[in-house]
Amino acid sequence: MPSAQASPSAPAATKAAPAKAAATAAAVPAHAVTGYWQNFNNGAAVQTLADVQDQYDIIAVAFAEATGNPGEVTFNLDSAGLGGYGVDQFKADVAAKQAAGKSVVISIGGETGTVSVNDSASADAFANSVYGLMQEYGFDGVDIDLENGLNSTYMTQALESLAAKAGSGFVLTMAPQTIDMQSTSGEYFKTALNVKDILTVVNMQYYNSGSMLGCDGNVYSQGSVDFLTALACIQLEGGLDPSQVGIGVPASPSGAGSGYVEPSVVNAALDCLTKGTNCGSFKPSTTYPGLRGAMTWSTNWDATAGNAWSDSVGAHVHGL
Repeated sequence: MPSAQASPSAPAATKAAPAKAAATAAAVPAHAVTGYWQNFNNGAAVQTLADVQDQYDIIAVAFAEATGNPGEVTFNLDSAGLGGYGVDQFKADVAAKQAAGKSVVISIGGETGTVSVNDSASADAFANSVYGLMQEYGFDGVDIDLENGLNSTYMTQALESLAAKAGSGFVLTMAPQTIDMQSTSGEYFKTALNVKDILTVVNMQYYNSGSMLGCDGNVYSQGSVDFLTALACIQLEGGLDPSQVGIGVPASPSGAGSGYVEPSVVNAALDCLTKGTNCGSFKPSTTYPGLRGAMTWSTNWDATAGNAWSDSVGAHVHGL
């Protein structure tokens, strides 16, 4: 994933609670910060949802997992790994974050997650099971972080079906890897464009990547401002609205195997894309003042590093 050095444990569904009022799409600000919250302990600071730093506008709960039924997912709070954090308190914390104007979504996938949506039956199973989790826990929507491939035809079907069930408050985020967004002919990019009418933001993972092509055809190495801006440009020029593009980076060097950049580099990239200032050697041909913002893996690694990422990048995003 967003670099999951450990993947959470599996199954268990509890009785459904009433669906939360669908009114939170409006709560996603024009410039938003997304953070992944770890439902497992991999050495980063353990947090409850209530502990998540206030700079985060969208909190992606990582992760839901596949069941034995193709397309179906479930969520099991890792209470043991999180120091006894209980399901009732978790649900209350979801509601409290929403009352504070935040959106909380359930993330599907991760580095080791395998959820297959390859036909109409599995698309229905996906939509029904994710909607069930939204009803049970109060989630505002879903994050698609499938790193082992997806089928654009059936994932589109699944997401459109889910959005229809969820109604007007639905929040849809995605966290593709860099390779997934190099071309509009790729399945992930096609999915994003197919669901553009219901898509909140694509926070591509600009890490664990190696070198990639920018929109100018030049090769850029991860870990630089040019890598962030020249790759974001592909999405901006490829059909996504600027409000649907965010920059995804690790919160600390421990949050990913490679590709960490200092918060100041993220802020420079945001300035380059929105204002045409603080660019490196690559400078986009136009500016995108409506750019949505930034994402990090994870709120836990951010906390481990003294909240340096959210304090710096969060304030910068909200000041765009």
